[in-house]
Amino acid sequence: MKQRASWLHFLIETHEDAQALTPKVRKVLMDLDDMLFEAWNLGHNIFLVWTRDQTEHRFLAVRHYALIETFGADSTPSNGARGTGPGFINRILSASKFVTPPQFERILEALGNAAQVLRFNVLAPEAPVPALVTRLVTRYGVTLVSERAVVLLDIVGFSLRSPLEQMAMLNSVSYSVNSAYDKLLSKDIQMSFARTTTGDGFYIWNRARTVQANLALYKLLMLVLADNAVAHRRARNFPVPALRAAFHIGEHYEFYQVEALNPTTFAYIVGHVTIELARMIDKALPGQIIIGDFSIGLHDDRLDRLVHYDTRGFVDTTAATLDELKGVVVGGREIESIRCYLTGERSDSGFRVNKYRVPDKHGFDRLVYNAKINLHRSGDEPVLLGIQHADLHPPGAATATWFEPAS
Repeated sequence: MKQRASWLHFLIETHEDAQALTPKVRKVLMDLDDMLFEAWNLGHNIFLVWTRDQTEHRFLAVRHYALIETFGADSTPSNGARGTGPGFINRILSASKFVTPPQFERILEALGNAAQVLRFNVLAPEAPVPALVTRLVTRYGVTLVSERAVVLLDIVGFSLRSPLEQMAMLNSVSYSVNSAYDKLLSKDIQMSFARTTTGDGFYIWNRARTVQANLALYKLLMLVLADNAVAHRRARNFPVPALRAAFHIGEHYEFYQVEALNPTTFAYIVGHVTIELARMIDKALPGQIIIGDFSIGLHDDRLDRLVHYDTRGFVDTTAATLDELKGVVVGGREIESIRCYLTGERSDSGFRVNKYRVPDKHGFDRLVYNAKINLHRSGDEPVLLGIQHADLHPPGAATATWFEPAS
């Protein structure tokens, strides 16, 4: 049990449920973790769902390779499995890890010989609340998350720097992220952010899955870039990195890798949204902010209903809530006003937003927008983030320097 004491402690201490974690409940969690850990077998098995019926808790697992061999895009269900390709398993991965006993039996029947069931008995007064058990199971499984915002920060020219400079640059970006997060909390903008390194930058996302969570992530991006820009102005010899950034909302898998024989306490993500971000940012200019083209429906905590919005609606919604950031200190000066918008060419009625088509090396196109963020601080010059529309279209150029206008 000592192997996993630190991360299990993290799990218990950060849960938000009202259950009193008595010594007996903690002992149950430790015993349950022992069982799951042994069956997990360093990632050889993946837990999909669990249920409980009176005193019996049941956990359903599959071999990690069964997700591809049995349910992959080109596979035919075998070994008794009755799924119909990746759509079947994705529906399981995207749903709740806690299911009713009848649902558990239906999934077990559909998986056939690909599945195995573990049983754990515990008296009702000592049983942990379902939400806590679900968090435990999640760390031994995979989750498919849809319509979550993710940011990609990329350090320009990273590979040309010395290893010592690379280390300093990554630490500089990490500090800007931590500082931005702290500033959001000071304004009571709640965010449970996570990040993973790409080698020359970071993917950043909010663990929550609501409209407010995505808005908070965009505000985090604003403050990260502002802190970086101010540091860049003041730097003399320290190699503050030049950044380019991409923001998109889409689908991805979330999982926990093995670290010192244990699942990590922080998640990794891979999927459609990370692929899109990597392709988008590959063509971006130093200092540019790109936003992907999306149209989604998410739950709005304030309105308590499903809300549909696209990229332009998302940026407009963010812009309408930026008064929340007034008074935030960036580079020793308070923000007096902040503005965010998508750029475009001038028209008779003002400006129209341009959408661009970005080709990649594989022959696929992606639609993106060019974003700007302007911060005005008390007693100091403004911080202007992103690239103006005119700078993407230098005089005499027939098209944008790095992407084609979309029709």
